[in-house]
Amino acid sequence: MKTSDFNSYKTRYRNAIRQVLAQAETGRLDESAFPAYSHRNAVINWLFWQRLRKVMEHIQRSSPYERALDFGCGSGVMLPYLSQISSQVVAMDVDLLPLERVQAHIPLAANVEVKDASKYSISSLPANSFDFIIALDVLEHVEDLPGTLNELLSLLKQGGQMIVSGPTENILYRIGRKVAGPEYSGAYHERGIAEIKNELTHISRIEPIAMLYWFMPLFEIFTAKKV
Repeated sequence: MKTSDFNSYKTRYRNAIRQVLAQAETGRLDESAFPAYSHRNAVINWLFWQRLRKVMEHIQRSSPYERALDFGCGSGVMLPYLSQISSQVVAMDVDLLPLERVQAHIPLAANVEVKDASKYSISSLPANSFDFIIALDVLEHVEDLPGTLNELLSLLKQGGQMIVSGPTENILYRIGRKVAGPEYSGAYHERGIAEIKNELTHISRIEPIAMLYWFMPLFEIFTAKKV
């Protein structure tokens, strides 16, 4: 993705999120990272969007795809991009209000199907059917990590991959959350990315994508490839 294309994508989505936040009840959309993607601080805003750019660049290399899954889609920030490089996209989350609010400003493409994870389990999706899955800053929230990871990997085609990102939860990350503002001080996370990565090493092949950043490791991004 060219820098100009990414910046246009970012500006469009960031403006939509800011409009949604202006009308939302305080704190309702914090866990879906609305404050981070629309933060007025240039450094914080850049860091969160840079995670998405790294993921976009990675999956673009092998595009186009037949089927993709956005597990924990949140506001749907990745869905416009996924709909361009995949014939079919499934978006899944336990809380679809953030996505519904954004849809008023950025409608979903016709090839995107939304699943309410509070009504449909991962196992309800067809096994061995997805080229890739993205699970961005969501696995740190789930209660049954081993079970969730096994179910997600079972959805991948042979050779498919799951792209994972998450917070390091180290001291720098925790300080950064406090500095960023009260929207980031909630106890949202069950675990950090290290625990997720360790669990996946037993059932998949791990390959790194990026560490943001080596001098201040706040987020890690990697792929878990089905073997």
